[in-house]
Order: sequence, then C-alpha cells, then structure tokens
Amino acid sequence: MTRKQALDDPEIARTAWRRFRRIMGWMALGGALCVGAALLFLRWWAGPMPIHMVIATILGVWLTFMLGTGLMALAFLSSGTGHDEQILDRMKDEVSTDD
Repeated sequence: MTRKQALDDPEIARTAWRRFRRIMGWMALGGALCVGAALLFLRWWAGPMPIHMVIATILGVWLTFMLGTGLMALAFLSSGTGHDEQILDRMKDEVSTDD
C-alpha cells in the first residue's frame, strides 16, 4: 500500500488546517487593527461620518483584508503540504517548447 500524500494524509491535513485557522485568527485581529486605522484616518480627514459610512468602511476594509489573507494562506497551505506537487500535467507531452 502506498503512503498517502499531502492533504490525503489525515495527520498532515489536521496539522495544516490547524495552522491555517491559527493564521486566519491572527489575521482577523490584524484586519480589525486595519479597520481601526482606516476609521481614525477617515475621522481625521473628513470629520464625523454617518453610521452607514462607518458600517460600510468596517465591512469593506475587513472583508477585503480577510479575502486577500485567506487566498494567500490557502496558497501557502497548498504549497507547504506538498499538494501542488501531486498535480499531473496531462498536457506536457502535447505542448511543444520549440519555437
């Protein structure tokens, strides 16, 4: 029987997802700090803001921050577990590298 690789191995998957959740937890805190900085800057630059602008700023900054963080963390998760090396390139024989 062959050894499971990358995220197919439950132990590797458990460790990788635990690390992913820890990174995302810290980045959620970092996103909250960015929201605070954005609100402080807008208050300084534009003065008092309507509640709708505050809510839109909170959601926009935090969700954008978390989306970028999540995508980058998933790329690191995929690369760090060896998942990327499992991909079979079925087109490599069909593509000519001669110019």
